[in-house]
Amino acid sequence: MVTVSIESPRQAGVIRLLEASDDYAASLYPAASNHPLDLETLEKPNVTFFIARRDDEIVGCCALVDSGDMTGEIKRMFVDPSARGFKISKQMMDKLVLRGLEMRLRVIRLETGIYQPEAIKLYRGYGFQEIEPFGAYKADPLSLFMEKELSSTTVEQ
Repeated sequence: MVTVSIESPRQAGVIRLLEASDDYAASLYPAASNHPLDLETLEKPNVTFFIARRDDEIVGCCALVDSGDMTGEIKRMFVDPSARGFKISKQMMDKLVLRGLEMRLRVIRLETGIYQPEAIKLYRGYGFQEIEPFGAYKADPLSLFMEKELSSTTVEQ
């Protein structure tokens, strides 16, 4: 059974996932194209951090960062490779979108890499569309920027 809940990121299982995520991103992209948030930033009040557990083992995580302008950004979406195929990303996205609605966000945005087709497919399946770089991001041929406008009917079934 998989559960997704809001929890503190400062847990050994999460730190292990964040390190695996960093290693995975470093294997695909140069450092200048990676934009992870560190543990301290993930603990800030404007961040909602989700943890997915499968039989009590931490197997996935993601964060929704409130940008303060009625927009949010998805950061640190990662599922342990050993737990892929159980629709954990979808369950985290469902919770993340619901949280965005609760926060009355207008839009949720994200940056992902072009060499991550599974992530791109997930985001497109949730109605995210490509946009220009936003916030502090600069144009990068290895990055894809996306956003989804929120309404009360945006949760996928």
